[in-house]
Amino acid sequence: MSETHRIPPRSGVAFRLNAGQELTVIDSMGGQVADLLAVARDDVRELLSSGRTLDYAERIYLTTGDRLYSNRSNVMLEIIEDDVGRHDFLLTPCSEATFRLCYDNEPPHQGCHGNLAGALAEYGVTDDAIPVAFNCFMNVPVDGETGKFKVLPPLSKAGDRIRFRATMDLVIGLTACSAPASNGGSFKPIDYRID
Repeated sequence: MSETHRIPPRSGVAFRLNAGQELTVIDSMGGQVADLLAVARDDVRELLSSGRTLDYAERIYLTTGDRLYSNRSNVMLEIIEDDVGRHDFLLTPCSEATFRLCYDNEPPHQGCHGNLAGALAEYGVTDDAIPVAFNCFMNVPVDGETGKFKVLPPLSKAGDRIRFRATMDLVIGLTACSAPASNGGSFKPIDYRID
């Protein structure tokens, strides 16, 4: 059995995921978002693409059976198990600017963008290259008439998970999200496992 790793609250990691391996992201305590970014190991200019993925899926809420595509229209990950069924692929990783522009009473924080940039730097991914991440467990309902969205607490409960299968050799960036609105006002760890 593979080892479960823990990402402390408001931090991030990067690691290799080989084609055919499975990545399980676990909300160990419930109500915590994890920003996931995939980068092609052979060429770090090939990154996860929200636009292409949502275009091909023809919907914004992705779940079991859906594929996550790169900016070159290659499948990077397949969702093979999903306990929650509500994740966000619209909103950018929170950043220092998010805290400055969107939160009046929150101390500044580098957010998921900064955590992803720091973790992925050793693989050659630059700060400006980081796109919209796949926000595991993030609950962003969109009004069908107006297009307005809300960021609500995640629907995930303690132990809920989402499992992906890699279809190419990847570098994964993964965070325990730092934005209060995304996590119902508290910050918890995220666990992950590679099989």
